[in-house]
Amino acid sequence: MNDLYDRLKTKKIKITEMPKWGSYLRKQWEENFANHLSDKDKKSIYLFDNGGYCGYLWHLFSYKKKDCLVGEKAEDVFNNQPKNNCYVFYQHSDYVLFLDNSSLFNTDDLINETDIYIVDKGFNWTYVQTHETGLCGPYFSRKRN
Repeated sequence: MNDLYDRLKTKKIKITEMPKWGSYLRKQWEENFANHLSDKDKKSIYLFDNGGYCGYLWHLFSYKKKDCLVGEKAEDVFNNQPKNNCYVFYQHSDYVLFLDNSSLFNTDDLINETDIYIVDKGFNWTYVQTHETGLCGPYFSRKRN
């Protein structure tokens, strides 16, 4: 997390740390990208921690429940996506960064980051880098595909 902060600082991106916003943003992400699934569907793909299984929001993509780009295509679209304001948050942490004037933010900044989610301020698109990148992800998706 600190490495990411330092990398973004060198690019003159304005960063606001929001230490306790993680659970709120994970819920917003779910409501914006997984709202077409029933609670039963969400359980079946382990979207949440359940019965000893560790849930991940990105299971929405790995279980093919929402259209997305994967791998290099996802990286290319994210790198070229206009990024004025965006949130950066994690699956297993409530630490959040809000980035302003973040057009220079790209996948090179995400080295060694896992289970990290990036969304624009309006939750119109998301980029996810998983702990299984190469097997699962990275993913890029729009709210409406």
